[in-house]
Amino acid sequence: MHEFSVMQGVVSAVLSALEGRSYDKVVSVKLVVGELTFLAKEQLRFAFHVLTEGTDLEGASIDIITKKAVVRCEKCGYRGGLRVDDDPRYHYALPVFLCPKCGGCVEIVEGKECFVESVVLEKEE
Repeated sequence: MHEFSVMQGVVSAVLSALEGRSYDKVVSVKLVVGELTFLAKEQLRFAFHVLTEGTDLEGASIDIITKKAVVRCEKCGYRGGLRVDDDPRYHYALPVFLCPKCGGCVEIVEGKECFVESVVLEKEE
C-alpha cells in the first residue's frame, strides 16, 4: 500500500507550504496523479483523511485528477495514448510498454507524475 506513504509526503508538503500563511481554513487540495503511478484513488482518499486528522488539513476535501499516459515511440515516432490496465502485478514490478502502432519501444512522456496542483484556503474578513 504505497498510497499511504505517497500521501504522507503530500500532506507533509502541503503543511510545510502553509507555514507562515494567514488563513482560517483549508477548503480543498487538488492532486494530479499520473495513471502510470498505479495509485488507487480510494486508498489515496482514505490515507488523506487519516493523515490529516488533528492538522490544519482536517476536514478539507481532496480532489484527485488522473493524468493520462502519453508515450513516444523511438521506432515510428508515434506520440499519444497507451492502453493501461490496472494489473495488480504492476504494484510490484513496472510493466514494459510497447508502441500501440508498431510494437516498438516507447519513452514515457506523461503519466508518472504525482503533484499538488492547488490548495484552496478560506480567510474570513
